[in-house]
Amino acid sequence: MLEGCELVGFDTETTGISTERDRIVTAALVHRAGDGTVREQAWLIDPGVEIPSTATAVHGITTEQARAQGVQPAGALEEIAAELAAALARGVPLLGFNVAYDLRILEAELARHGLVGLAARLGREVTPVIDPLVIDRAVDRYRKGKRTLSDLMAVYGVTAADNLHNATVDVRVSIAVFDALAASYPAVNTKPLDQLHQWQTVEHRQWAERLNEFFRSKGRAADVDTTWP
Repeated sequence: MLEGCELVGFDTETTGISTERDRIVTAALVHRAGDGTVREQAWLIDPGVEIPSTATAVHGITTEQARAQGVQPAGALEEIAAELAAALARGVPLLGFNVAYDLRILEAELARHGLVGLAARLGREVTPVIDPLVIDRAVDRYRKGKRTLSDLMAVYGVTAADNLHNATVDVRVSIAVFDALAASYPAVNTKPLDQLHQWQTVEHRQWAERLNEFFRSKGRAADVDTTWP
């Protein structure tokens, strides 16, 4: 059963939405052991660039705060990558909401600072990965409305004591959403982790292809990435 399983949750808050150009400002890891014990880690990073006001409006971190209180990127990124690689090497799943974004910006940041990427550390693909967003799209394909983290909280009856867009809070909520989702769908809850990972890869590709086809029909750029994670 995947509900309540051992995992490591991951989330970032950044200077923007580009995984190539933007930088990580905060990051959080939530390690949940099989017995339910939780260990949390969080980083405030000085990204070395100005944090746009639009990004600050989302996560609340200003350039001045990051410069005064944040750590240098290389050390923090190395710590994050080392923790993730160690967990994945043991077969512990990495969980995150829309986690492909967080993994891609992490890889770009590691490369920017001359650090080894996750796949290179593992000597294989980054797997197993769990993404509640990908799973929700697959199991409830025709549900109308948005699918933000707050939307899925409402769908699966998850509440939070603190506001979202804090990396640690977002990881906690993402884990709770996944547990509720898994409990609601036995076919998800009982999948072996390797099969769950491959299933998400296929489901994401099919979703992206449908969305790209829709965009083409409207004369828009069909630029949704079909790869996952």
